[in-house]
Amino acid sequence: MTTLFLFITGLLAGSFGALLGLGGGVIVIPVLTMLFDLPIHTAVGVSLVGVIATSTGAAIIYVREGKADIRLGMTLELGTTVGAVAGAVIAGYVSPKVLYLLFAAMLFYNTYAMYRRGGEDERAGPENGENKGRTGIRDQYRNIPQGVLLSSLAGIMSGLLGVGGGLIKIPVMYFLMGVPLKIAAATSNFMIGVTASASALIYFLDGRIEPLVAVPVALGIFGGAIFGTWMNDRISTGMLRKVFMVVFIYIALQMFSKGLGS
Repeated sequence: MTTLFLFITGLLAGSFGALLGLGGGVIVIPVLTMLFDLPIHTAVGVSLVGVIATSTGAAIIYVREGKADIRLGMTLELGTTVGAVAGAVIAGYVSPKVLYLLFAAMLFYNTYAMYRRGGEDERAGPENGENKGRTGIRDQYRNIPQGVLLSSLAGIMSGLLGVGGGLIKIPVMYFLMGVPLKIAAATSNFMIGVTASASALIYFLDGRIEPLVAVPVALGIFGGAIFGTWMNDRISTGMLRKVFMVVFIYIALQMFSKGLGS
């Protein structure tokens, strides 16, 4: 296994994850399992370490610039952390096939919903969330209790599949709570490190994290996360939405394939 290639994989995953608030696991896990034949449980553990690196690199900048809504993130994280621990614990007892199919269906729906909302670049709240994230703009959001409840599902998916949970957190914030897309992505990046830490602890205690793989991937992801955060200011919300749609379709197809056992 080439350390340099692992580092480059981390760079790409970190850039992608920071830009979209997804954590980078959607790249890391397919690469480790398909190119390096790493067992899926080990790949998930490595991915969780990478998610922590993504969040650290991106959140430093997002929080400093006031783009992440800290109050909202910490509120939603109450449900997410509990779900992450539960997901990691039950990972060895639940067949993932049904979850893969349900997850694929959810992603297809989110892609369709984003397509229908193509004319709504920004919604309630400041256009870019400037200077609002430090204190939060929670009073402009809606359905916060439901958001916390659904965030626990994001935590469960994080523990089971080694992702940061942004695939659920961002649609919940954007569609259900009325959070502008860029604020949702920045807040998700702030949250996913906490979510992944809860899951990674369980994987570490079970010996499902391979340090020789996790370290170069995490280092690459950290650098890529900083670059992805820099790119966030140089891409329009409309373009960001299109990128989300492509990512969702790709991941949905992969999940659907796994659910069918192919």
